Amino acid sequence: MFFKELTEEAKEGAFSNFPLSQNTINLLTARGIKYLFPVQVKTFQPIYDGKDVIAQARTGTGKTLSFALPLIEKLQSVSQDGRRGRAPKVLVLVPTRELAIQVAKDFKNFTKKLSIACFYGGAPYKEQLDVLKSGIDILVGTPGRIKDHVQNSKLELSSVKHVVLDEVDHMLDMGFAEQVEEILGSSYKKGSENNPQTLLFSATCPRWVYDVAKKYMRAEYEQIDLVGKKTQRTATTVEHLAIQCRSSQRAGVLGDIIQVYSGTHGRTIVFCETKKEANELAMNASLKQDAQSLHGDIPQKQREITLKGFRNGVFEVLIATNVAARGLDIPEVDLVIQCSPPKDVDSYIHRSGRTGRAGRTGICICLFQRREEDLLKQVEHKAGITFKRVGVPSATDVIKASSSDAKKLLEAVPPSAVDYFRKSAEELIDEKGAVAALAAALAHISGAAHIQQRSLLNSTAGFVTMVLKCSIEMHSMGYAWRGLKEQLGEEVDNKVSAMRFLKGKMGVCFDIPVDELSSIQEQWRDTRRWQLSVASELPELEEYPQEAARGFSRFGNSRQGDFKRNSWFKSGNRGL
Repeated sequence: MFFKELTEEAKEGAFSNFPLSQNTINLLTARGIKYLFPVQVKTFQPIYDGKDVIAQARTGTGKTLSFALPLIEKLQSVSQDGRRGRAPKVLVLVPTRELAIQVAKDFKNFTKKLSIACFYGGAPYKEQLDVLKSGIDILVGTPGRIKDHVQNSKLELSSVKHVVLDEVDHMLDMGFAEQVEEILGSSYKKGSENNPQTLLFSATCPRWVYDVAKKYMRAEYEQIDLVGKKTQRTATTVEHLAIQCRSSQRAGVLGDIIQVYSGTHGRTIVFCETKKEANELAMNASLKQDAQSLHGDIPQKQREITLKGFRNGVFEVLIATNVAARGLDIPEVDLVIQCSPPKDVDSYIHRSGRTGRAGRTGICICLFQRREEDLLKQVEHKAGITFKRVGVPSATDVIKASSSDAKKLLEAVPPSAVDYFRKSAEELIDEKGAVAALAAALAHISGAAHIQQRSLLNSTAGFVTMVLKCSIEMHSMGYAWRGLKEQLGEEVDNKVSAMRFLKGKMGVCFDIPVDELSSIQEQWRDTRRWQLSVASELPELEEYPQEAARGFSRFGNSRQGDFKRNSWFKSGNRGL
């Protein structure tokens, strides 16, 4: 079924269906693009025919090329104006410097005949003025810098034929609405038939989009909605996972999550709320991968160097604030991590769009604290997704992923280098034995010599999660406590924490300290009623128990928010 759908998509997007020049087709093919994606299929002809368009499409669907390709073909189909100082025919406004650079790069990748310029704040004015003197066909820029050039009479927009507003909703969020309208006022005359073709692209469509449409677009503009009110608004190729984690454990957990879900050589973007947090996480000792931070306090030149380094694989983990959340089409990002559920659901849509780009499968993991459960559900509801709740990677998961990476590193060592270590290797084998010596080497290479076991329920270090299954449905946790005490004695009260019902209430899961595991396993004997085991993954759980509010459970003395037994049970109120 999937193969059939893919074939149909390829059929609809075949290059032969569109007025694409052979040069453009060659450039597309060279970049591994074999057909146009759905958003490009829907928008190509209306844009090429000169219609005004409002296009609503998910992040990560190939949105930039959906306007770049038809505009390139349109401009290249007429005789070229090669005069020095010529004013741009196309103006593309975007909200951020990084997106401006990316969009300009996409244009340059698919035309060798047209002059593309990119103007944004923080870059020297002189270089941009020199480009204006040379002449421009397509100008990509941020509203602030474009407005500066217009006000200083350095940029003439009266001959612009095509205007693109990309990430319109984000421009509104960043307070650019007034600047955008001032710029548009330089290109549009009320009621004129010669006003530029106007193209608005956005993942969401706030009211301002329609206000702009009414003011500047032709009455018969075309609206293309590839999202729909009831459909999933995030890229469909992204798997959404949620891991409960206390803020104090976040730094330690990140290294394990990246190791298991992305690997040493995969590329990961971590989004956090503050610049301080971004800097702290980038310097976090638990990260085995090289990491750098990206936020508004970093000078523009350094931000460009950082982004280039990430794209080129100089380092594997980019830790960013909102500044990098939109529009950065960094190819083959394996993993996106949100350090907390974003209060703005649109932020999640755009952030998760950094992975699963243009048909690739990606993973987005959202860390959350227990008090943020409602915020997580709000994201699910508004984004039209369902998070799969999983536990933090177990020690076994981390070791497996680390050893796999270490094996690849060993395989990459050239034979000439191996000879230098042959004598030392023979000595180690004599001392430890071949398997033990190689295992120690792999552990050291992988950086996994010191791995902490963590709770699958809340990621706390030094705890292991247990599953206690029951042959009947339980109506109270008191029944589980009684089953535990019958075999493990009263002292189990001080060992068990964070108890939760399994889905269906046919058991519970809970945490115990790692150093208590052997003792409990030795004492415990499974019966027809009860079976106790170590959880290898987070089981599906019931909602948080309401009985906590009625005095059934108390907060743990060392781990706030954990469910433990109290004197209510001891006084004889035993439920079942």
